[in-house]
Amino acid sequence: MPTTDHGELTAPVQAAPGRETSVPTQRSRAKESRRQALLSAAATLFAVNGFNRVSLEDLGAAAGVSGPAVYRHFPGKQAVLGALLLTVSQDLLDGGRHVVADAGDPSSALARLVQFHVDFALSNPDVIRVQDRDFSNLTSEDQAQVRALQRSYVEVWVDVLAGVHGTTDTADLRMRAHATFGLINSTPHSVRTHGRRVAIRSARPLLENMALAALLVTTSPLAE
Repeated sequence: MPTTDHGELTAPVQAAPGRETSVPTQRSRAKESRRQALLSAAATLFAVNGFNRVSLEDLGAAAGVSGPAVYRHFPGKQAVLGALLLTVSQDLLDGGRHVVADAGDPSSALARLVQFHVDFALSNPDVIRVQDRDFSNLTSEDQAQVRALQRSYVEVWVDVLAGVHGTTDTADLRMRAHATFGLINSTPHSVRTHGRRVAIRSARPLLENMALAALLVTTSPLAE
């Protein structure tokens, strides 16, 4: 999730004609830092205990603030969950689009998308677990927004896969993308040996190679 820089109080910057803006103040940066700390704590606590078993007091204590202070940043626990999943969904979409824009061709874009998503999964296993288990606890509005962002992210992959495979069979391409997400997203929960997490340096290349192999496999009708 994005973070903010810390620095001295600065003066407003020059805005474009007809618009006014200013750089963040120390106070606004501190507020954003606490908000991010609450979201990070929520990801961990919701993943370990489940949304329904975590209180605002638990969130505040984990982030180093009082329970009532949480209301300065979020109207309630459900809003924390919504902000967590909306933020990560938007980050995935923005990151995926950026990866594709910087790639020179579809094959390069696909490899970079795989690397990007593997990095996300290995860095955010708690968020993935929360998404899988507590999506139903979102408000209906947040559910719709998260689904819309995720559909857009899938289409980023579909467009790249169409260039790689030279086909417009979007159903096949979406299935490839979803299957790959399932492979990558589920692995961080299972890469443990005798209770010890497998080193990321070992898991990363394996995941990337398996995902690419699944995405590039060619198919032919089964013999009857």
